[in-house]
Formats: sequence, structure tokens, C-alpha cells
Amino acid sequence: MTMADDIELTILMPCLNEAETLDRCIIKAQRFLAGGGIRGEVVIADNGSTDGSQDIARKLGARVIDVPARGYGAALMGGIRAARGAYVIMGDSDDSYDFSALDGFVARLRAGDQLVMGNRFKGEVRPGAMPALHRYLGNPVLTAIGRMFFRAPCGDFHCGLRGFHRQAILALDLQAPGMEFASEMVVKASIHRLRISEVPITLYPDGRSRPPHLRSWRDGWRHLRFLLLFSPKWLFLYPGFILWALGVVGMGWLLPEARTVGNVTFDIHTLYYAALATVVGYQSMQFWSFATVYGVNIGIARHGRSYRAIEKLYSLEVGLIGGALLVIAGLVLGVAAVGTWEMQEFGPLMPSRTLRFVITSGTAILLGLQTVYGTFFMSILAIRPSARETVQPVGAPNRALP
Repeated sequence: MTMADDIELTILMPCLNEAETLDRCIIKAQRFLAGGGIRGEVVIADNGSTDGSQDIARKLGARVIDVPARGYGAALMGGIRAARGAYVIMGDSDDSYDFSALDGFVARLRAGDQLVMGNRFKGEVRPGAMPALHRYLGNPVLTAIGRMFFRAPCGDFHCGLRGFHRQAILALDLQAPGMEFASEMVVKASIHRLRISEVPITLYPDGRSRPPHLRSWRDGWRHLRFLLLFSPKWLFLYPGFILWALGVVGMGWLLPEARTVGNVTFDIHTLYYAALATVVGYQSMQFWSFATVYGVNIGIARHGRSYRAIEKLYSLEVGLIGGALLVIAGLVLGVAAVGTWEMQEFGPLMPSRTLRFVITSGTAILLGLQTVYGTFFMSILAIRPSARETVQPVGAPNRALP
């Protein structure tokens, strides 16, 4: 057994110019390891500090990993790859987390949980530790979205203090270089059904005299953007279905004749926008199908019921037949429009009558062609590589895919 194999826990801290507080964090972490009799190490993932943070860490006996790629997520992934412990507990090096009180994390990790999240709201948020914008808007809203989109069992999605099985997290192939790394870890852990638990923690005011690296609105948007991109159902399917259904109902209602509700008359202009809603909604649902197949193929989505349903609906033969039927229906309606023109002896048309057929005909033809081309594109997306592993440049770290 090597020394690396003998290490149970790595306490990992990302660092960018944290000379004011880094020593306190390292000393607390070392005391925790010594007091609990835990075989462990303290690792500082330095992201280009220029204030002497690296020297402080080395003098205290911590191991410093230089991570040239900038960003919170990049620093942490560099540290996770370099960690020697079977378990990793990560936390900010601004003294806002108490590294001497990690017993709950270690207990849950030893019990078999693969991701253990700190929860500041179940524990305590000390006065001045969290801005009101984060406490009452940012964190609650983003956490609620994450729980709804991914069924994640976490009440504090963005807590920076968390522990995990190192190999389980490496297998998720985390990519986000910035602050959204925190969301990516929870999202992918939920998608791949890792065992996730929570422990209450206390958040303290950080000990720095300078402003934090976090930028509330910018980083909040990046977290929200990430949640949307990883949830094609909420981004594409549900809004698309609602829009498509409203459009289809509207077209069916207005195709025979104009309709009057109270003092308002709905005619061909409303029919046109209903057709637009139908097409856009259908496109949005197609995008969901494309995103789902792509996500399964690159390992960020599960091969579940949605994927199997898409395989059946978007088989090349079914798509070609369905698309052809829509095109034929559109052409029939086009012939009907020409028939109304013939009734006018090919003279001036009555738009209120003729455009009903023209708008519906064009919509059906457009949807039919979208279906045909979309089916071919889906068939291309469904082509999988013969092997999951790809050749990597010499010296590049090997990353296991889910």
C-alpha cells in the first residue's frame, strides 16, 4: 500500500489571493484531521494568487496545486484530480466555513453517501455572513428551480462546503470552469442517481477586507443558464407543448369562420398568429428531442423513458410517413384555396375566405418538411461512437465517463 492509498480524506480549498484568511482555514482543517485521528491531507488549489498565499500554505504543511486555468470550477477540478484521499471535502478559503467541524460530512461519507451537501439554512447563517439578495432571492429561487428540474434532494444548492467520494465525482466528468461548477456537481449527481445527503452547517462572515470574487447577477445568471441547458424538458418541451397546443386549438377554432367573443372579432390575423404558435411550439418540441438524444450520447442524460419514446416516434420510417401525410394535407388545402380562387374566376380574392386555406396549407407543409428533415437529423444524432473512450493528447488527464 502506498502513502496515497493510505489517505482517507482530502480537505480541498480553492484559493485566489486569500492570504488574509488562508492560514486560519488550514490550521482548522489540520486540527480536525489530527483530533479525529483521520489519515488525511490539506490541499490548496491555487488559481494564480499574487499575494503570497502559496507560501503561507506550504509553510503550514499544506500541499499546493497550481491550476493555471482560471475560474472557481477549474481550480476545484484541478484539486480534485490531484487529491489523494478516497473522500474529498471542499470549502472556500475565506474563513466563512468552519473546517474544524466536519464530523457530519465524514460520518455520511463513511456510511456510503457519495455526495454530502452542507445546508446553511438548516444550520445557521450568522449576521452579515450572506447578503440579503442571496439569502432571500438568489439561493431560494435557484435551489427551487434545481429541485423542480432535477428532483435534487438539496435544500441549499449552492453551498460551497460539501464532501464526496472522489471517484464518483470524477466519473461525472464535470466541465464548468466558473461558479456554475457548484450547480453542475449537484445536477449531474442527481441525473446519475448518486446517493446524496445533507448536513446542517454554520456560515460565518468571511474574514477578508476585499470584496468577494462572486458577482451576484452575473454568476446568478450563469447558474440559471446552466440549469436550463441541462433540463431540455423545461427549456423546450413544456413551453413548446403549451404553445403548440394553443396554436392547434386556435387554428381549429378559426379555420371554418371568423369568431366573435363579446365585442371582439377574431379572424385571419389571429389565425396567422395561431399558425405561428403551432410552428414555433413544434420546433421547440423537436429541439427537446434533439437535446435529449445528444445528452444521452455524451453521458449527461439518462437512457430513460423519454429517450425510448423519442426512438419510437422519430424512427426514420415513422417520420417520413408522418411528414409526407402533413405535406399531402397541406397540398390538399392549397388545392382548396385555388378552388375558391376559381370560384372568383381567378379575379380578386376574398382574403377572409381564401387565406384560411392558405395559412393552414402553408402550416401543414412547413410542419411536414420539418418532420422529414428533423427525422433525418435525429437519425444522425442517434449514431453512437463504437467506443465510449476517445484518444486523448499525451499528458491529458483521463476522465471516466458515466
